[in-house]
Amino acid sequence: MKNLKLTKNALVAVFFSAAMSASLISCDDDDDKPKTNSNSNVVNLCGDPLVFISGDISSNTIWTKGNVYVLNNRVIVKNNAVLTIEAGTIIKGGSGSEANAKPLVISQGSKIEARGTASEPIIFTSVFDDICIGEKAGTILKKDDRGLWAGVIILGNAPISPASSNTARIEGIPASIPEGIYGGSAPADNSGTLTYVSIRHGGVELVPGGGNEINGLTLGGVGNGTTINHIEVIGNLDDGIEWFGGTVNVTNALVAYQGDDAFDVDQAYSGTITNVLYIAGDDSDHALEIDGPEGTAVTPDGFTMTGGALKGAGVGEYADFRSDAKGTVQNLYFFGFNAAADVELDNDGVSANYANGALVMSGCVFNAAAGVTLADISADKAATPPAGFDFDVEFAADNNTLGTAAPSFDKSQFIGWSMADNKGLLSDF
Repeated sequence: MKNLKLTKNALVAVFFSAAMSASLISCDDDDDKPKTNSNSNVVNLCGDPLVFISGDISSNTIWTKGNVYVLNNRVIVKNNAVLTIEAGTIIKGGSGSEANAKPLVISQGSKIEARGTASEPIIFTSVFDDICIGEKAGTILKKDDRGLWAGVIILGNAPISPASSNTARIEGIPASIPEGIYGGSAPADNSGTLTYVSIRHGGVELVPGGGNEINGLTLGGVGNGTTINHIEVIGNLDDGIEWFGGTVNVTNALVAYQGDDAFDVDQAYSGTITNVLYIAGDDSDHALEIDGPEGTAVTPDGFTMTGGALKGAGVGEYADFRSDAKGTVQNLYFFGFNAAADVELDNDGVSANYANGALVMSGCVFNAAAGVTLADISADKAATPPAGFDFDVEFAADNNTLGTAAPSFDKSQFIGWSMADNKGLLSDF
């Protein structure tokens, strides 16, 4: 994690102190207006009213764009409640790691209706962010300031493939909390809507010393009745977006400056991901990390990612296919990665899946470092590849090429509303 040295900024220190003072203001589960005591009417540095959310949400609730909402604790939407967030609303997460992490969690059966627009995106960020109502970006935090709050977790009833059973417990929610369960047998399950939503500076550590953090957006067993499009994750300590099974389709997704992987697929996710952009940070890992089922196979089996542009930063890998990965990755453009970057088949099972067509990467263009060949990029790590299978040959046969002409992707879907655009980060696309 970067050393932010925010304590040297007196204004931010004052704001943070106010933001964490629960005695000044509170909010009931079903009340979207601030309540103040006789001592103070708390506002942030912009003069925007703050609404502190300190408990779970058990009934239908609306968060309005006239307030800035502060997650003062872990906040779980439960009991089939619907949390509606108006376009233009800003939500700021409080700091705290391990058991004190403060994510927003949408539990099974409940919904989030966060319908931002291109002119009024919904923004999740840290209490250290000086962004004000009506703005699309603050000025104090940098694009790679990470781990300042938790993240957004959505849990549904769609099929997953964990090591055992057909349900699992999501990372980041203590075992004592029943709402941490996800997965089931309803592929069309509906967890609500996320459109034009930006999630920034999240991913706190869950275990001291790192290695287990919350993702920017975690989708656990989320069904394809859920609508997710125009999503941005900037500066997350762990993965940008991670799918744990489920069937939800995601369109127009941007991840930048994450500390681990940008797009991470696990537990037999079987939806479609369309039109992605990626900007690596100096210590980002994989653009794509793809795992398959951990236990019993689910139907449908295999995801599809199609269309997008992914920019490296001289470090990190193109893609890592692991643990019986299945699916189709096609028509992506990779550039800015170093000469050692590769597309890796991690083990015998993945190698077999590519050989039999259960896993395919096709039509991708690699604007690679000087001297790199296509065979340098395709790397089969299997101890015993299938008889007669040569990944280098198959990778070329699947119309993956070296070049500078990008397959089709639509940068315009991120113009205007995203932090990436407002910070001038899209000029290379």
